[in-house]
Amino acid sequence: MTCTSSSAPTSGKKLRLRSRAVAAAALAVAAVGGVAAVPAGAAPAAAAPHSSPGASLSQDELRREVADTLREAGYIGMTVEVRDGRRRIHARAGEAELDTGRPVPYGANFRAASTTKAFVATVVLQLVAEGRLSLDDTVEKWLPGVVSGHGNDGSRITIRNLLQHTSGIYNYGLEEDLGGTAEDFERTKLYHVDPEQSIAGAMRHSPDFPPADPDDPEPKWNYSNPNYMLAGMIIKKVTGRPWAEEVRDRIIRPLGLKDTYEPGDDPYLKQPYAHAYHRFTGSDRWTDTTVRNISWADAAGSLVTSQRDLDRFFAALFGGRLLPAAQLAEMRRTVPVGADFEMAFPGLRYGLGLMQQPLSCGGDRWGHGGDLEGGTVRTAFSADGRRSVVISASGTTSDDERLLKAEKAMQALLDRVMCGQVVRR
Repeated sequence: MTCTSSSAPTSGKKLRLRSRAVAAAALAVAAVGGVAAVPAGAAPAAAAPHSSPGASLSQDELRREVADTLREAGYIGMTVEVRDGRRRIHARAGEAELDTGRPVPYGANFRAASTTKAFVATVVLQLVAEGRLSLDDTVEKWLPGVVSGHGNDGSRITIRNLLQHTSGIYNYGLEEDLGGTAEDFERTKLYHVDPEQSIAGAMRHSPDFPPADPDDPEPKWNYSNPNYMLAGMIIKKVTGRPWAEEVRDRIIRPLGLKDTYEPGDDPYLKQPYAHAYHRFTGSDRWTDTTVRNISWADAAGSLVTSQRDLDRFFAALFGGRLLPAAQLAEMRRTVPVGADFEMAFPGLRYGLGLMQQPLSCGGDRWGHGGDLEGGTVRTAFSADGRRSVVISASGTTSDDERLLKAEKAMQALLDRVMCGQVVRR
């Protein structure tokens, strides 16, 4: 399968299933970079961007680190961009397309996956700052009757619950209706899925737990893509415009993010890009997942972006350019995540569209990442946004053991780079 430019024809075939509704497949989350650990319910205190730095990190040393991580994780291609103040280094390893030997391009476009959530949460908090909604507003207030049935009750779920993943809403996945094999992907990759279909699918399931109280220091937590689809629907109800247009006009255009956009039904990536590959359950071959209609991910993960754009977005966010101090503090009020996520992301805590994870050299890394079949995005930022790491990799798998091994390699790389002192030589 060869992916062409976005000028190629697109497909918007409507998805129709026996169950009448489907939802986004689970976009695996990624932890991200630095302040002292944040007590639940409290805003972080200021701290050094990267405490107790380790050995120096040059471009040559980063290249070796990236090549080692690629081999250990089993990825096909990988690029890493590191910034320390005005100093910037980058490295790549592997192939942009299997069996071609063509290197992964710098400045490549890729699917942001769940990193989209940080953009959506930022827009919601901007609306809070403008007095147009409150984090304590219920889903029922803005979307009457949408969250109901099988024990789901939108009058008990707040916008904070949605952004924090403490709503209890079941994380309904597309594969539950369409299947999760390589053949299923090829058959359905151009289907269009509306967020309303996705939420209806989630409502066929009972909630995992009651929505959390805002004062609970250790609430129950589950990562659920429908939470952010609902947040996107609320943005539209409040503003009268789709969430993607609000993200574009409030974040993308003001920051000059030239590679970031919501593709709609267009299944193609703009040049330059690296191909995405996934090894599905029951298959011993790589499936090229580059060309796909990502509408099913909606506000939970449909943006396309680049490493430089993600760096610019998070640097602006943590630098106070996108939110007033009070709303940024709310965004950074984190809670512990479930045991399943602790296995892959030790110490991970979740705020409102932000993740926090401790560094071995002291302090924490902040940001958000994401996964799709074929692609992985990882970000790490210091508390003030002056230090950053953005990683894009291709070549994922459905095998739990291999997936965990790859994640451990990625986490180790993030930690080593964030704890190193960037030098040019």
